[in-house]
Amino acid sequence: MGSERRRALPVLAALLLGASGPPSTLDQFEQALAAQPSATAALGQWCAARHLAPDPQIRAAVISGRTNDPPGDLRRILDLSGDDRMGYRHVRLTCGGKLLSEAHNWYATGRLTPEMNRTLDDTDTPFGRVAAPLRFTRERLAGERGAADYCPRGTVLSHRALLRLPDGAALAYVVECYTAANLE
Repeated sequence: MGSERRRALPVLAALLLGASGPPSTLDQFEQALAAQPSATAALGQWCAARHLAPDPQIRAAVISGRTNDPPGDLRRILDLSGDDRMGYRHVRLTCGGKLLSEAHNWYATGRLTPEMNRTLDDTDTPFGRVAAPLRFTRERLAGERGAADYCPRGTVLSHRALLRLPDGAALAYVVECYTAANLE
């Protein structure tokens, strides 16, 4: 190895580890989530990188029969008029049978294509995968260690986020509840 490379290794290690020592797995997980506009994409990459399952495909199991009332100002947050329909999905996202997240997603159905709405209504395809062609971005509104409102006990990390279309219009409001399986 050349002398320039040998000198660069300690600098690179310090940058990767940070001044206060190695980051915790939960810190790394939060960084992985922040690096993607879609939690589905981030979970897929995380599952693959951590070898949590032989097939790192993220699957959404729709939890039917249970609906949660949306936050009171959600129609305003999504900028929906009285006639605009709001969809709701409550899912468990898994990778190789490991439960990684439980998510609540309230979304503006009129900002999706009819085919996307059918897919969300009729399949277990994750919202992030269905809406990916719209090139949405994810604006994290809040995050906390542990369970926030709407999250089950045992949640290690909770996020609230707003998904926005390229023109800035709100597409969806999500509450994401991440499990300890992500830290294995």
